[in-house]
Amino acid sequence: MKIGLFIPCYVDALYPEVGVATYKLLTSLGLDVDYPLEQTCCGQPMANAGFEKMADKLAKSFDEKFAAYDYVVAPSASCAAFVKINYPRLLKGKHECQTSQKIMDVVEFLHDIVKPTSLPSRFPHVVSVHNSCHGVRELGLSSPSERNIPSFSKIKDLLQLVQGITVKEPERVDECCGFGGMFSVEEQAVSVQMGTDKIERHMATGAEYITGPDSSCLMHMQGIAKRLNKPVKFIHVVQILAAGL
Repeated sequence: MKIGLFIPCYVDALYPEVGVATYKLLTSLGLDVDYPLEQTCCGQPMANAGFEKMADKLAKSFDEKFAAYDYVVAPSASCAAFVKINYPRLLKGKHECQTSQKIMDVVEFLHDIVKPTSLPSRFPHVVSVHNSCHGVRELGLSSPSERNIPSFSKIKDLLQLVQGITVKEPERVDECCGFGGMFSVEEQAVSVQMGTDKIERHMATGAEYITGPDSSCLMHMQGIAKRLNKPVKFIHVVQILAAGL
């Protein structure tokens, strides 16, 4: 199986260590991973800001760049969800969409496809899991609290394979952190208060670190925590899964 690694814009520009950790983790599991050098943005920022037509060309280019792979894997629940949910509609009648059925967030891919029973990683810290909105409700990384279904969390399942870790979850486990892309710009006061409340709930678990599948959510909370001098750290879940590699 051939895997195309997709590294979203903000990961590439702000959190390149997350991309490196993803590559290291996947290859350490014996997987055939390729990184297409000509890849670009998936188009999510434009579409979410109300400029969907500007995303069409990016969607077509993305689909062509990753068409040859069996799976497209990304360390970003929101970007993976955008491609999976929106590409068929954006490309309808213009281009045969292939990647929407191939793309997976790295947590989803590891949990559902690779299914590791052990990991060589070690992270002796208390960690609180942040469930991002796209991951919960569009990719099914965990069970939405508003639905009457058995509780599950693919993130927790994978983290439990890490040596020395203590995994916690906050009250209101899948409540939004307030980022929401343009929402954090257009509704700044509401966004900051939501983020502040979320950080407090994470810290109430005794966590040293807050982790999750989206660097964008972690970035939002990290900025608030820094301004408020909150003694908590932030780390992408894939960095924990790859710790020590």
